[in-house]
Amino acid sequence: MNDLRLQRIQSLQFTDKAAAEQLLLAFIRELFPKLAAIRVALRPQAVSLNSFNGYLTLADGRRLFFKTHVEPNSVIGEYYNAQMLAEVGYPVITPLYASTEYGKQLLIYDVINAPSLFDMAYALERSERHDLGALTAAQHMADTQLFEIYRATLRPITAAENAQAPVHQLFYHRLTGGRYAEFYLNKPFELPNGSLDWQALLRRRWIVNGKAYAQTLGALIERAKRALEPDQPAWSIVGHGDAHNGNVFFTAGGLRYFDPAFGGRHHPLLDLAKPLFHNVLATWMYHPREVAAHLQISYHDDGETLHVQHNYTPSAVRQMFRISKTERVLQPIWQELTRRGESPETLTAMLQSALLCCPLLTLNLADRNRFPPQIGLLGLALCVTVASEPVVQAQPE
Repeated sequence: MNDLRLQRIQSLQFTDKAAAEQLLLAFIRELFPKLAAIRVALRPQAVSLNSFNGYLTLADGRRLFFKTHVEPNSVIGEYYNAQMLAEVGYPVITPLYASTEYGKQLLIYDVINAPSLFDMAYALERSERHDLGALTAAQHMADTQLFEIYRATLRPITAAENAQAPVHQLFYHRLTGGRYAEFYLNKPFELPNGSLDWQALLRRRWIVNGKAYAQTLGALIERAKRALEPDQPAWSIVGHGDAHNGNVFFTAGGLRYFDPAFGGRHHPLLDLAKPLFHNVLATWMYHPREVAAHLQISYHDDGETLHVQHNYTPSAVRQMFRISKTERVLQPIWQELTRRGESPETLTAMLQSALLCCPLLTLNLADRNRFPPQIGLLGLALCVTVASEPVVQAQPE
C-alpha cells in the first residue's frame, strides 16, 4: 500500500485546485461509500506542508471538515490514535469518521469554528489581532496540563514496542529512508551566488553569527541515526507526536489538539521536538518569500568552513511558545528522566537530533521552486545550530 493518490492531491491543490478536488471526492466516495459525499472544497494553506484539509458537503446538506497527513516512504502501517490521547486526558478533537490505514489515512470531523494557533500567531505578528495575553494564558495552562499527562503516563517500553511508534516516521525513518536520499544525496545545493555539492556541504564546518560549531552537518546526521534508532528500549509517554501550531486550536475552553496522525506511546523528547522547532523557528518554512524579503543573510566559504551571518529572529509570540514549552514541560520532564536514570548526554543527543530533522526533512531545502537560495542557506544554518552547541566564540567576521 502507498499513498500516491494522497500525495498527488496534496501537491495538486496548489496548482489545480479543481482537479485535486475531483480526485479527492472520488477517493472519499470509495473510502466512505455510505457517507453520500457530493462535494469537497480544499483549503490550500501555508501550514499544509505535508497535509491537506478542507470541507466536505453531504447529500443531506451537512458540512464536515476533513484532514489527512501525507507521508511518502512510510514504514508505519497505521496512523491516528485520537482515542488513546482522549483516554489519558488530552483535550483532543475526535473525528466522526476515520480511516487509519496507511495509504487511506483520512479523518472527518464536525466543522471546527475556532482559529488554529498557527493562524493566531501569524495574525498577532501582523498586528491583525491583539490578544497575546489571552493566548499566553491558554498556552501556559495547556503546557502545565501536558506535563501532568507526561508524568502520569511515563513508563518504560521495550525495543519492539518503541519500534512500532508512529512518531519515528517524522524523524528516524525520514532520515534513513527515501526522503533524505531523494532530497539531497548526490545533488548540488544552490546557495546565494553559487552552489556546493551535497557531499561537500556535509564536510563543511560552520560559524553562524560569530559562533563556531565543532561538528559538521555530516557528523550531526550520523549522530542522529544512532540517537534516534527506534529499535531500543526507552522511556515513553502518551503524546500527540506532531503538536505544531497548525494542529492546535484556540477555543473558549482552552487549547484543543487536532490531527494526531503520529500520536501514541513514544519518548517525551520526540513529542516535544516538533512544537519546539516549528512553533518557534520555522516561519521561514511556511512563508519563505515573505521572510526572504526582509532577511539579511550573507556567507563566505573558505573551503573548510561556511561563515554565515543572518538577522533571523523569532518574534515575541514565538518566544512565548518557546519559554512556555521549555519551562513548563521540557525542563521538568528532563529532570524526571534523569532522576530515573537517563543520562543528560543521551537526552541531549536525542533532542538535538530530532530538532535537526525538522528543518532538514520536513521539506526539501534544495527545492528552489519553494525556497529561494537565501532561505535554503538559512535552513541549513538552523540545522547546525539546533543540533549542536557552539564550542567557541569566533572572532568578528
